[in-house]
Amino acid sequence: MRLAHSCGEAITAELMTGHKAAGIDTIEVSVGNMELAAALDFAKTRELADEYGIELWSLHLPFLPFHVIDPSNPVIADYTVEYFCSLIDKAVEIGIKVFVVHPSGEPIAASDRPMRMECAKKSLAALAEYATAKGTVIAVEDLPRTCLGRDSSDILELISAHPDLRVCFDTNHLLGEKISDFIAKVGEKIITTHVSDYDEKNERHWLSGEGVIDWKALKDALIAIGYDGPWLYELGLGGSSSTIDRERRLEYSDFRRNYDEIMADLPITLIGKGKTDLPSWK
Repeated sequence: MRLAHSCGEAITAELMTGHKAAGIDTIEVSVGNMELAAALDFAKTRELADEYGIELWSLHLPFLPFHVIDPSNPVIADYTVEYFCSLIDKAVEIGIKVFVVHPSGEPIAASDRPMRMECAKKSLAALAEYATAKGTVIAVEDLPRTCLGRDSSDILELISAHPDLRVCFDTNHLLGEKISDFIAKVGEKIITTHVSDYDEKNERHWLSGEGVIDWKALKDALIAIGYDGPWLYELGLGGSSSTIDRERRLEYSDFRRNYDEIMADLPITLIGKGKTDLPSWK
């Protein structure tokens, strides 16, 4: 497993320099909302990646705003698929091969889940067909709370829509299933990760070691299924500062050290501690 980082900000020379200096040679370009996607300069991103010797591993497709894009909402699903395909076209031109997609927005009422699941599967099948034709792959991300994809059963149902669908395993999204069970059940369908820690009450996107995850057990579980994709941190240098106490702001070198410690089964160096009085999502 190689070290990687998800970059949810503008791709600049400063960002590339910081990653390279920390020994992070693989990144995910993450555009969480449509505004960020519209502002992304794909050609410049490729130019900078080449200049600094950085691999553009994946593109995290937008998931906000929920009322405009949502592959599980029958009213806007067709538009969402068309929009995602337009971004895939641009990303393919700069060499990106993996596309991470949220299977739904939220909230989703229990009574609506069957209908939303069927819609999401139809959307994902269309996306997989499009991506496969371009030599690329769709990775469906597990999600928390009322979203689709909140456990292995959901994920396996979603990716059953097309044989080429794969999974992005987000380590801080499972709120109702043990991480080891999820990994064992989904198995080789996991081709990429989003790595961060949490308190099992809600997603937190803390640095590994600041929450409750057993990182040796998680790493060993991935090794057991033959996972050979990136160990891809999904938190920025702010590092969810609103929900975590730290002595200082995170640096790219913190991801490097954290990764090296986990891979070597060493104690994790902490610069802060997760709060224990945070409310769960209602």
